[in-house]
Amino acid sequence: MTKPTLADLEAFSVVASERSFRRAADLMGISRSALSHRMRKLEEQLGVRLLHRTTRSVSLTDTGSKLLARITPTLSELDVTLDSLAEERGEPSGSLRINTSKGAARLLLTHVIPAYLARYPDVELDLVSEGRLVDIVEQGFDAGVRLGEAVPQDMIAVSISKQLRFLAVAAPAYLRRFGEPRVPDDLHRHRCIRQRLPSGKRYHWEFARHGQEVAVDVPGALTLDDSDLMVEAASAGLGIAFIPEETARDRLESGQLVAVLEAWSPPYPGLMLYYSGRRHVPSALRAFIELLKAPETQASLGSNFMYKLK
Repeated sequence: MTKPTLADLEAFSVVASERSFRRAADLMGISRSALSHRMRKLEEQLGVRLLHRTTRSVSLTDTGSKLLARITPTLSELDVTLDSLAEERGEPSGSLRINTSKGAARLLLTHVIPAYLARYPDVELDLVSEGRLVDIVEQGFDAGVRLGEAVPQDMIAVSISKQLRFLAVAAPAYLRRFGEPRVPDDLHRHRCIRQRLPSGKRYHWEFARHGQEVAVDVPGALTLDDSDLMVEAASAGLGIAFIPEETARDRLESGQLVAVLEAWSPPYPGLMLYYSGRRHVPSALRAFIELLKAPETQASLGSNFMYKLK
């Protein structure tokens, strides 16, 4: 039997993690057909079937699951060994995969990533932006960036931005016509501009006061999936929107929008970079964290951050 190469086993690991030839091929920078051919060749070399293939998905056979369980510790140990060699050389290298929201990706691209790539040219940074939350360990990411409230409790988190506050806002003309809600329950009698989350679910507006927390599934004829569009709709008098304060700051200062229920709108933790403390932290990630914590980076992030919805 011809022994498979390390590259083939690593490719199998990526396919198994992504459960998709397309996503795995994109991550590896090769064509889907080339990756599929490589997996068929691996199965022929081993004389066993590793993957169940359909037109839409890929899953592991029992044998494939056993192989993955056996090679994962070895591949991880190899990554640690290679990373330690990079540390001895004095410069981070290898790849760094970060999963984040689109708004956070824009922030990092503007204020962090240019300096990081200039300082560490041997690192390949893979920034994946998507709305849905994923298990960063299961999906093979080194770190994630999300709002603090969405960070899993078993993760180590590093603050990126200042605190965030969501506000219910409406145009003065709307409030003159329909009145101002005094408590969150009053929203049931208003026209609200609802938000659709990337998962497809509708966002329940979250309020808190004196330890009391309230989540309201507000009524409304209009649902949007972008905070900037919600600002526009609220300014046009179409209803009350619930959006990050910074997103509506210009309209609030100009008087085009008015905040309501402010006493029910406390600040929440802002963006956090998070990672697992149970795995080896690669030098590329440690260098990224050090750059995030640098005073000049924190000053830039604090003065320029524009919040986006989850």
